[in-house]
Amino acid sequence: MGYTAKFRVWRGDGQDGDLQDYAVEVNEGEVVLDIIHRIQATQAPDLAVRWNCKAGKCGSCSAEVNGRPRLMCMTRMSTFEETDVITVTPMRTFPVIRDLVTDVSYNYTKARMVPAFAPPADLAPGEYRMAQIDVERSQEFRKCIECFLCNNTCHAVRDHEENKSTFSGPRFLMRIAELDMHPLDTVDRRQVAVDDHGLGYCNITKCCTEVCPEHIHITDNALIPLKERVADRRYDPLFSIASLFRKEKTGTRGRQPAPATPGSSVKRADHSK
Repeated sequence: MGYTAKFRVWRGDGQDGDLQDYAVEVNEGEVVLDIIHRIQATQAPDLAVRWNCKAGKCGSCSAEVNGRPRLMCMTRMSTFEETDVITVTPMRTFPVIRDLVTDVSYNYTKARMVPAFAPPADLAPGEYRMAQIDVERSQEFRKCIECFLCNNTCHAVRDHEENKSTFSGPRFLMRIAELDMHPLDTVDRRQVAVDDHGLGYCNITKCCTEVCPEHIHITDNALIPLKERVADRRYDPLFSIASLFRKEKTGTRGRQPAPATPGSSVKRADHSK
C-alpha cells in the first residue's frame, strides 16, 4: 500500500546550495534510489544523481540518508516510518559537483600511490600456491565495491580537510594490509603505510566497518593487523640491533675491508683447535 513521503534533497553545487522539500509517492518494496528517480521524473528533471547497477554492487549511488552514509539502492523505505522526513545529501567528505554527485577523484589519486602486488621473480603464472586461510583473507577484502562510504565516514578526513594530502583512508589502508599479509608478496609495505598513507591517523573507531555495505571487517581484519605489523617492526629489539649492524656495515663506523681478489692470500681463522 502506497503513501506520500516527505523528502528533503540537497540541491546545488560546490559554491552554493540548499535543501529542497518534495512530497513524493512511495510504493511497497521501494528503496531510496527509487524515490530519488521518481522526484527526478516528476518534479525535478535537472536533479543530478550518480547510479548504475541498482543492485548494491557498483558503489555509484553513495550518499547520506538522514546523516548516515548509505547506498541509496540498498536503503529500503520500509526502514522509515511513514511520518519521517527523509533527508538525502551528498557525501560530506568529498567536493560537491552538483546536487547528489560528488568528486571522488581523491580516492583514485590515493589508489595510484599503493605499490602493486609483487610476486617472487622466480614464480611463473600458474605456480602460485597459498594456504586456504590466506585465500579467504584476500577474498574478504576483494569484496570491496569502492563505494567510498568508509573514506567518507572516517573522521580523520571528514572533519579535517587538511589531512587529505597525507591520509589515504580505510579503503586503501585495507588494500595495503591485504598485500602486506599476502604470502607471495615480496614488498615490505609497513613503512609506506605510515609515511605515505597516514596509518597513524587511524584510531580504530570502527566507523568504517559500520557503514560498509559488503560487511567487510575493515578494522578488525585489516587496520588493526596492519598497525600490529608496523609496531612489531618498529619496536622489535632484534630488528633495532640489526639496523645498527647494517649502519656499521655501510661505513658509518669505519671502512669495510676490500674484497679479496683472485690469487690473493687471505688468512682464515683456524677453528679446529
